[in-house]
Amino acid sequence: MTAKHSITAACLMMVAGSIHAGVSPEAAEKLGDSLTPMGAERAGNDDGSIPAWEGGLTKVHPDFEPGGSYPDPYADEEPLFVIDGDNYEQYADKLSPGQIALLKRYDTWEMPVYPSHRSAAYPEGYYEETRQNATRVSLVEGGNGFEGASGGLAFPIPQSGVEAIWNHLTTYKGDMYSTSWAQAAVTEGGDYNLVRFDYEYDFDYSNQQRAPEERQDNLLFYFLQMVLEPPRLSGSILLVHEYANQVAQPRKAWTYNPGQRRVRLAPNVAYDNPGTAADGLRTNDDFAMFNGATDRYNWKLVGKQEMYIPYNAYRASSTALSIGDVLRPGHVNPEHTRYELHRVWVVEATLKEGTSHIYKRRTMYLDEDSWIVHVQDKYDNRDELWRVDELHTMPFYDVPFLSTALEVKHDLQSGRYLAMTLRNESDKFYEPIDRSPSDFAPAALRNKGVR
Repeated sequence: MTAKHSITAACLMMVAGSIHAGVSPEAAEKLGDSLTPMGAERAGNDDGSIPAWEGGLTKVHPDFEPGGSYPDPYADEEPLFVIDGDNYEQYADKLSPGQIALLKRYDTWEMPVYPSHRSAAYPEGYYEETRQNATRVSLVEGGNGFEGASGGLAFPIPQSGVEAIWNHLTTYKGDMYSTSWAQAAVTEGGDYNLVRFDYEYDFDYSNQQRAPEERQDNLLFYFLQMVLEPPRLSGSILLVHEYANQVAQPRKAWTYNPGQRRVRLAPNVAYDNPGTAADGLRTNDDFAMFNGATDRYNWKLVGKQEMYIPYNAYRASSTALSIGDVLRPGHVNPEHTRYELHRVWVVEATLKEGTSHIYKRRTMYLDEDSWIVHVQDKYDNRDELWRVDELHTMPFYDVPFLSTALEVKHDLQSGRYLAMTLRNESDKFYEPIDRSPSDFAPAALRNKGVR
């Protein structure tokens, strides 16, 4: 094992556990003290290049208008340096193998590195539920779910890789809202056709507009995806119900086809089945970097390291840019990206014997302040690096939570990439809505379909 991925003594103690009923009260007392409410190290690093966490970004920009785009609070900053194909070796200990592969493959790709801001922030109610979870939440048999929580981060002091991934799945993502964005599968030469979506979410599990007793038992969220363009796909709808204990209640999904005006169960909306209109460049379970059941992989919590990851990426989603300004052959336009040095947890997923997936191995890098996977390296069945994902995030400071500015999935073998969450031409970033559970029922899909 390299020094880069060395496991501290504390980590060794954590990964020794398996199914358990939380950590000790003494360990939980560190939350909000030496640890942040999310379980990150409150202190900065030794040389100050990673600052201490001081509550994150909750101050609303004076030019912000609710529901619309988010003005950049760091717009005046300049890069400290730029990593490119000529100098990446001096920064290699803070890059993933996938990031290095991109720098080596594209002489037009570079990573501008800016001052680090630990801007991730979440509602106080979510922090309190997270604190309670530290001693009360346990994995269900096999790790494919958890129990004992009514909201909050599931495992703020994780003891295994699968618990860290459940943190990625339960990090606060907002309450009930609508948003819209576009997706582009970009060819090696830079051509693409846009697919535009409307989304409605009800993240019931941690919905801060509801008391814990008002939330539905075991439900994580409702997800409604509606295709607006192109015309041949317009009116297609996907509905997903996702659960915390997936042993008791596996994911349920339905699709609506406007040509047939029929609602059908969609059991294939999971694992490595192709994602919606993505030209085969993503699987269902790598939407938002990873989602869904955890049961096809063994999950190892490797340790923590410092790493350059996309962060505070307001420029990438700016409505002052067109989508064409962002997309380039081979990769997105690096002029509109921003990287910062952060501490990340490293989780390795290896395919279990007797199961199947197009990715034999996945290495995920989770930001310590949000538990969101920001970088993912994915390997094929020959153990060769195949795809590299980066999640460019930014705080929605009015809510507050860390949200996606741009999700990019690179295929190193074909030279293509998929750009998701393109909001540059959207007028709806986070628009609160009022829906009932019946609005997220299969029977409601036919009325929503528009051809």
